[in-house]
Amino acid sequence: MSQDNYNFKFSQCFGDKADIVVTEADIITASEFDHTGNYLATGDKGGRVVLFERNNNKHCEYKFLTEFQSHDAEFDYLKSLEIEEKINQIKWLKPIQKSHLLLSTNDKTIKLWKIYEKNIKLVSENNLSETHNNKDKKISLQNLKLPQLSNHDKIIAASPKRIYSNAHTYHINSISPNSDQETFISADDLRINLWNLDLPDQSFNIVDIKPANMEELTEVITCAEFHPIHCNYFMYSSSKGTVKLCDMRENSLCDNKAKVFEEYVNPINHNFFTEITSSISDIKFSPNGRYIASRDYLTVKIWDVNMNNKPIKTINIHEQLKERLSDTYENDAIFDKFEIEFSGDSSSLMTGSYNNTFMIYPNVVNTSEFDNNGIFKTFDTSKKNQSTGRNSNKRKSKGTNESEEGQENPENNGGNLDEIVLQADKSAFRNKQYGSLAQRSARNKEWGDDIDFKKSILHFSWHPKENSIAIAATNNLFIFSAL
Repeated sequence: MSQDNYNFKFSQCFGDKADIVVTEADIITASEFDHTGNYLATGDKGGRVVLFERNNNKHCEYKFLTEFQSHDAEFDYLKSLEIEEKINQIKWLKPIQKSHLLLSTNDKTIKLWKIYEKNIKLVSENNLSETHNNKDKKISLQNLKLPQLSNHDKIIAASPKRIYSNAHTYHINSISPNSDQETFISADDLRINLWNLDLPDQSFNIVDIKPANMEELTEVITCAEFHPIHCNYFMYSSSKGTVKLCDMRENSLCDNKAKVFEEYVNPINHNFFTEITSSISDIKFSPNGRYIASRDYLTVKIWDVNMNNKPIKTINIHEQLKERLSDTYENDAIFDKFEIEFSGDSSSLMTGSYNNTFMIYPNVVNTSEFDNNGIFKTFDTSKKNQSTGRNSNKRKSKGTNESEEGQENPENNGGNLDEIVLQADKSAFRNKQYGSLAQRSARNKEWGDDIDFKKSILHFSWHPKENSIAIAATNNLFIFSAL
């Protein structure tokens, strides 16, 4: 893809454009395009879900569709614990007829919502109206009329179709629908449960890392996701920096025979913050199912599913923070959970940072080995394929240092920019950003000592079929597009 395909420009913004005090409940905590890209959902700290629909009359523009209260604050009297209404994740399911379905979750409860168009009808004609106007007129069999209903208006309604609760002791951090459209998984700190969409009162525990003695606890689950094509595979990440690929056909507790993706780090290079910064905050399969991207505080790692001994690429994120980890520790920013997202064609990645900046890495994955549908020809975890992956990795990175530093070899990406840095900020709609893509990226990279840790881009979504992205920046939703 040429550089022009990634020339992202500000398209529109939802939210308060004026500089006002942001209400805590309005902060966006989840965003997700559906599989067509025609619909976009966001969730916030106040437990609300807002839906947007593509405006087909205008170039890459969305319009407000509906808003509903998904979760409310609760109190667990047994544990004396307040359960926030905050939406942790939203996932779309394939629509049924003209109804749209989505899963939303807070810390304890998952809900399946049905979004549909509802006709409001009013009685337009009946006997009472005639007799009321003409009191002397009596109703007889000849002039008796049945009440007539007529369409008055159309509204978008949302109703909870299923509620999946009481299955997690700890906070739910992720949900992921399966490609079979019948099941989904939900993960908390120590367990992953498998659900059937039609059975809200029953779930199966498929991963359990809770030790017999909680004092021996060394790691927690941070994220889990189903494979986009093969319904028996899923993966989960841990606070120790590992990713485990599991096959549900192997065992009832799937982590016993999991394939572990872990990079050896020499203990000499460890420091006080290593344990915190190596915790993985998000993992994603590429849409073609061949690659895994993992994000920790300082790096993005890209793995080939057939090669688990080392990542095929490591990208260093916000280098300027490496010397300031004590500052981020003091203000708790070091615990921020940044997401990671693949482009629809599986070739590029995006992630977020501070000062309302986010980064796009174009063409970091070579997708030339794929068939016309973009799906890799085999999903083989045999040793033969692992060795092939290792050789191809050597071919890709001429000089490992360049690859490790996230400096893509120009031969691989056609001389494109290695990193595009953009800013989702109020200035975007005051003046349409000027200058070339390289000039804009260079400006946004120059933070200096002035870093606003409260302005972090944690949640975003990439359109599945085109280069448009939705960015959540505190209480605003920005749309950037390269169309």
